[in-house]
Amino acid sequence: MNEFDNVVERRGTDSSKWGKYDGVDVLPFWVADMDFRAPQFIRDALQRRLDHGVFGYSETPPELVHAAVAWLDAQFGWTVKPDWLVWIPGVVTGMNLACRAVGAAGDSVMMNVPVYYPFLAVPGNGGRNAIEVPLVLNGPRWEMDLSAMAQAIDNRTRLFMFCNPQNPTGRIYQRDELVELARFCESHDLLICSDEIHCDLRLDNNRPHVPLATLSADIASRTITLMAPTKSYNTPGLSCAFAVIPDAALRRRFVDARAGLVPSIGALAYTAALAAYEDPSDWLDRLRAYLAANRDALEACVAQLPNVSMTHVEGTYLGWIDVRGLRLDHPARYFEAHGLGLSDGAQFHGPGFVRFNFGCTRATLEEGLQRFRHAVLAAQ
Repeated sequence: MNEFDNVVERRGTDSSKWGKYDGVDVLPFWVADMDFRAPQFIRDALQRRLDHGVFGYSETPPELVHAAVAWLDAQFGWTVKPDWLVWIPGVVTGMNLACRAVGAAGDSVMMNVPVYYPFLAVPGNGGRNAIEVPLVLNGPRWEMDLSAMAQAIDNRTRLFMFCNPQNPTGRIYQRDELVELARFCESHDLLICSDEIHCDLRLDNNRPHVPLATLSADIASRTITLMAPTKSYNTPGLSCAFAVIPDAALRRRFVDARAGLVPSIGALAYTAALAAYEDPSDWLDRLRAYLAANRDALEACVAQLPNVSMTHVEGTYLGWIDVRGLRLDHPARYFEAHGLGLSDGAQFHGPGFVRFNFGCTRATLEEGLQRFRHAVLAAQ
């Protein structure tokens, strides 16, 4: 039996994902956490820290800094200096700090939509204006529309917020696409906040993740890259992330933006992050293989049904399903009525779509797919 087939009862554990539908027959496939136990070596590290018994304020462990730097080199061939890293309690925190660190109130922030919904609140949180440019569906994949971006930009646009691997579409942008984006940002003198938290969850061997900041020294100097081990190792409740900021002046502004707003990271979160980046196992490879098989099952199910479709998921564990052909007034409510808790695409500024989290056991997925089939056929 595959370890990822083990059903872990999450009801009654204050789980956001499962608690949303407490007491009703709705399977949750919405918020982006997985139903798998964190690997044993992370749980062992946490147990050792628990046995110590004192949980005071913590400093960033030097071992964690070195482990993260080594991870970036091993996974992406990215040579990062330790002082480029700024540790923060979550990538969403980092997005908001980046907005406050770049430009001034009244400036503009550009992003593509649909996108992970916390992106959408960032400009307003920082007193900036949002410029949203839709991704375009080009055959089998979602792509950036650089022409539309050039038309939408204004003379007060200072920051481009980027998501790669892209949530919710599951795209991993290829090097040539990243080069074109880099040229666009250079030509318009934009700084970049690049959310790359799903970088380790690439599901196809022929789709490597390329950190945007690795393209050139100029792009590195204008990029704030946000990463964390929490999605990859399913420890999102132990919030620990970091920003990679090679430019000293930009890094100083980012650090200054934390003042009075951002709490320190807890001891257990640091412990879990260090264990993840010192991973001695093949756990992540086995997770990716399991998720890829789940992805294949979801894509096959959707392909067999009328008036729904989805593009291939290259990274993440999130499927972006087009249900506009069903002509539903409220897609998420409709699927909830059929026992499925999906994320409504409107939340990502992609109305008419739903996002399906397939980071779950095969048995849970199969039950979810059966309910999805029944719901789609009932809508014809």
